[in-house]
Amino acid sequence: MELLLNFNFNNFKMKNMKTIKINTKQLLLALVLTGGAGFINAQTTVTDSVKAPLSNNQVKTNPMIEGLKKQIEANPKDTESLAKLATAYQDVSDWNNAVDTWKKISVLLPDWSPSYYSQAYAYQAAKDDANAKIAYEKYVSTVKPEEVEASKKNLAYAYLYIAFAEQKTNPDKAKEYITKSLQYDPTNQDAKKLSEALNS
Repeated sequence: MELLLNFNFNNFKMKNMKTIKINTKQLLLALVLTGGAGFINAQTTVTDSVKAPLSNNQVKTNPMIEGLKKQIEANPKDTESLAKLATAYQDVSDWNNAVDTWKKISVLLPDWSPSYYSQAYAYQAAKDDANAKIAYEKYVSTVKPEEVEASKKNLAYAYLYIAFAEQKTNPDKAKEYITKSLQYDPTNQDAKKLSEALNS
């Protein structure tokens, strides 16, 4: 049983390790209109292409990234530019800088759940599973009741990830999380498989 769960987790991670992109127009409009605190539609979407990480020299010479860094130097609380910068780092698979930038947004907008989801994904892409789990937990705890409907897919994924992470050390907690995942997305085959394995 344990080997099956490990195998499924590895397949799950490989299958779901894809570059996410933030819908920047929605994100920026929301940050401008609401100051970021009440935005509910900054959902991420998974794309089918995995980008190879660029070298540090390539990232450093990226004109978009360099321009955004200068804007942020001039105004460190510019959440719009920070969101663009975090997205630009994700686009070039610079996961460490993406995480650091999303963290800066979380400090400025601590109740804005999409920044935690994005942190979690960047940690996951960097293969830092422990911090990815913590960030997904923070994400699910900060989604406001009025945001749940628009956040169902992300919540389902976050709970699924946490359930996989908890399966060995805390199977009861894993069962609780996989149940929540299936409540938000009852069609997810990975969640169904994990639920069956945990409940057999």
